[in-house]
Amino acid sequence: MGRTMSSLEVKDLHVTINGSHILQGVNFFVPENKVTALLGRNGVGKSTTLKAIMGLNPGTGSIKFGGTEIVAMPTHKIVQMGMGYVPEDREIFASLTVKENLSLAARDAEPNYELVYSLFPELLTRTSQRAGTLSGGQQQMVAIARALLNQNKILVIDEPTKGLAPKLVTEVANALAHVADHSTMLIVEQNLALVKAIAQNIIVMDQGKVVFEGGPENLQDESFVKSMLGVSGGHK
Repeated sequence: MGRTMSSLEVKDLHVTINGSHILQGVNFFVPENKVTALLGRNGVGKSTTLKAIMGLNPGTGSIKFGGTEIVAMPTHKIVQMGMGYVPEDREIFASLTVKENLSLAARDAEPNYELVYSLFPELLTRTSQRAGTLSGGQQQMVAIARALLNQNKILVIDEPTKGLAPKLVTEVANALAHVADHSTMLIVEQNLALVKAIAQNIIVMDQGKVVFEGGPENLQDESFVKSMLGVSGGHK
């Protein structure tokens, strides 16, 4: 298993927040140029894991990005290494326009606006609109677009379709599927239909630990989905 430039390896990751031991020795590997989905019931530590990877939740153990240890690295350094992050709560700048939100995120000398506007043409018509007046789905487009502007080595995406109307879920899913063709991606997502469509690997967490790693074909098994995720197959 090669530790390549955009691979991500997490070993014995522990995170304690306000006295609660949230992550209790998390281990998994995200291979290059593949989509890995991090799954599990609510409250098992999925978002905490992504924040730890981004340096937002201090942790102990090892997180290697392309073979480089990043567990104690500040977030801005991790981003500069080529890690794009789409947080669960979007965290756009509500008082700024769509264009200003995108401009602030652009790190590359030639940001890929062409890709962003081809995936989300609606944003092109709203470049001068304040982001706070956008719908939830449009704000999610902005959040994803910010990560896609730069030539990131890996995309870390937290629940991109959460709370979206079905039509927008489809639009976001199509955009992610397009990007997934040539990207390394770690995604937390409750929509199992989307996971089945784009992921090559799945990781299941429970109570702060990884309890399963395997392929998405396991999601076809109703008993597996119910026991591991507590939901019926194909539903959120």
